Amino acid sequence: MTNNNPIGLFDSGIGGTSIWAAIHNLLPNEDTIYLADSKNAPYGEKSKQEILELSCKNTEFLLNQNCKIIVVACNTATTNAIKELRSKYDVPFIGIEPAIKPAATNSKTQKIGILATKGTLNSELFHKNVEKFQDVEIIEQIGFGLVELIESGKINSLEMKDLLKQYLSPMIKANIDYLVLGCSHYPYLIPQIKKIIPSKIHIIDSGQAVAKQTKNILLEKIGLNDASNKNSHTFYTNTNPKVLSEILKNKYHIDFKDF
Repeated sequence: MTNNNPIGLFDSGIGGTSIWAAIHNLLPNEDTIYLADSKNAPYGEKSKQEILELSCKNTEFLLNQNCKIIVVACNTATTNAIKELRSKYDVPFIGIEPAIKPAATNSKTQKIGILATKGTLNSELFHKNVEKFQDVEIIEQIGFGLVELIESGKINSLEMKDLLKQYLSPMIKANIDYLVLGCSHYPYLIPQIKKIIPSKIHIIDSGQAVAKQTKNILLEKIGLNDASNKNSHTFYTNTNPKVLSEILKNKYHIDFKDF
């Protein structure tokens, strides 16, 4: 079974490119279209209704580009909107949510930390997942300001370093042995985080799991791209494309579009 239409991805900005990279590495023959809604970042500070409206708008943009599957490369949009998206649109959706299960299952100290946006940590889906692990202490921390700094190209700034120290110090004191990154922007902070936390603390993000699930759904229901010499990757953003270009190391075509 083959299907040469592109994979569509959207996020509240550039963070979901960490998910895009994992999918591209696993499925190198697939064409992709990525939508960076940076103008409305961060989604984590918005109401559930606002997140749903933006997610529908992003989905319809990607469907108009003939995408065969939609990857919601944003924890906040997944936890607040994916149920409604699946009921409204006749296309498979792959979501991303904090990887609590592997952290809680493998923790030796029975204490794990989760760094995520307000919208993710306050969502009904997140609380349902947390309730499954009553025997593990989960230290939650909202990453106020982190997405904005990443979107501004200030990943290695002193301000970023100070915020990360502030957010991670209580987790270190609590003796966590797993840190779950609950926002697709945050994998870009891993080098910074590793300078702050002890080496014994494992960092988990959801990129590989999302890529594997995308491949499984394509194999089972939709079909893979058989045009191995094509490899078209288009990135759309509704703000200055400079930061997106730098994250992608200027290797791919980026269009400015006010969607």
